Amino acid sequence: MVSANRPGSAPGGGVGRPDAPVFAPGPDGLAHLELVLNGAYPLPGFMTRDETEAVERDGRLPDGRPWPVPVILEVPEELSGADRLTLTDPEGAPLAELGVTECWRDGGGRPRLAGAVTLLRPPTYGVLRELRPSPAEVRAQRELDPSDRPLLAVVTDRPLHHRALHQVRSEADALGRVHGGDGRAEVLVIVDTGLEDEGMATAVLAAKPLLPSRTSFVVCTLPRSADRAGDVLGGPWGTREVALAAHVAAAYGATHMLAVTGADGPDVERVMAQRPPLTVLDPEPWRYDSRDGLWLPLTQVDPAHARTELTDEQVEAELAHGRELPAWFTPARVGAELARLRPARTRRGLTVLFTGLSGSGKSTIARGVCDGVRRSGRSVTLLDGDVVRRMLSSGLTFSREHRELNIRRIGYVASEITRHGGVAVCAPIAPYAKGRAEVRAMVEEFGDFFLVHVATPLEVCEARDRKGLYAKARAGEIPEFTGISDPYEEPDDADLVVDTEGMDPSESVARVLAALRAGGWLPEQDG
Repeated sequence: MVSANRPGSAPGGGVGRPDAPVFAPGPDGLAHLELVLNGAYPLPGFMTRDETEAVERDGRLPDGRPWPVPVILEVPEELSGADRLTLTDPEGAPLAELGVTECWRDGGGRPRLAGAVTLLRPPTYGVLRELRPSPAEVRAQRELDPSDRPLLAVVTDRPLHHRALHQVRSEADALGRVHGGDGRAEVLVIVDTGLEDEGMATAVLAAKPLLPSRTSFVVCTLPRSADRAGDVLGGPWGTREVALAAHVAAAYGATHMLAVTGADGPDVERVMAQRPPLTVLDPEPWRYDSRDGLWLPLTQVDPAHARTELTDEQVEAELAHGRELPAWFTPARVGAELARLRPARTRRGLTVLFTGLSGSGKSTIARGVCDGVRRSGRSVTLLDGDVVRRMLSSGLTFSREHRELNIRRIGYVASEITRHGGVAVCAPIAPYAKGRAEVRAMVEEFGDFFLVHVATPLEVCEARDRKGLYAKARAGEIPEFTGISDPYEEPDDADLVVDTEGMDPSESVARVLAALRAGGWLPEQDG
């Protein structure tokens, strides 16, 4: 039987109506869909305009139920008139059928579809699928235990270091005493990670032996794709994101929640103002007592000897340079897993993207940098603009659409090289900020990204004009030529800016290699 608030299975195992358009939602849409389908959301599907506006304005659905975030499905324009959609995972496997009840547009005119979803097939896509039981399965397992202990949900997307571990054990003990139980509350660690990337999940799991004995783990993906982008040790959490986590934790049967979101933690008062369905705890701060070598509540530590844990930036710097994390800060097993996930930069995959006008010197510098990287002992692949055009993007024109496609192809190949620990050196013009951002996002899913802006002035590039391209562009023989009839969007996020005017190419190469060496991606030179 299908309840009013839960999607049901389509008759016959469900492949969707054959005439329904097929659509794979983006990361947040897919995360929302899975949480609707597995019952973590008490919602039938995606929200209408009225529902979305009510949630954004009041933190409530139109029927008065508290709910912190809009659950929306963004679709391309060509699907705005659909009355039914088959929703799939990124690999094309059908997940659900959406019966469209409304098409509405946001403030930017982008179409959104609302309606209930019906389960077609259980999802198989996504990392750590074996750790993604439904909330109903978790609740059923707990019902086998008649002790009726409180359940403390620990929601995190970052490793559990000593401070967090002490807080979890302390709060579990306190809940057990308050509720008259025979010991600690049970603990459910909800690991928030992406569908395609494990993130810090294995580092969280490494802390299992250090948590209370009655601790279990589940993995889920909360819709925070924008916050995850480029982040290493856990993305930022807003008040509404923590409140959403509380709703999901309650669906798993949790009575209380502790959100491990960083050194400061969430503003619990503001979270509780969102009226979550459980109690969000505001644990006492803990500090490391450097005199006694113990982690203790702040009130029990002499301020002269109180030491705060390392910041995310400090942790990243230690890992980047191959240094072991200190034992007072994190357990050895967590530190070892972090070192595996974030190896020293000399062992990480890296993409170096050169961007600049035609004739700026990108290719010459890139070839010299490749030689230097190779001499350092690292595996390196050069993806030069002209060579890529012949081998990878043959048949593409120089229209904006095709140039963006060319950059995406370069980004995909570079991300695969990076994934396997190599160094990719890319030297396209890459004139558009959006395309460069897409390459960065693809690469940083697996490794590091370093952007070099070869900022040689247009008049210098045109004076060189080794290929005669600028002359043809000025004569109108080449349409949409970057710098002449098509814009070049100068990057504001370059890691290094090089102007080759009046500079020998070897000097430019040396500057780039020095920056890579200082950043830890190349070993220091002997002597």
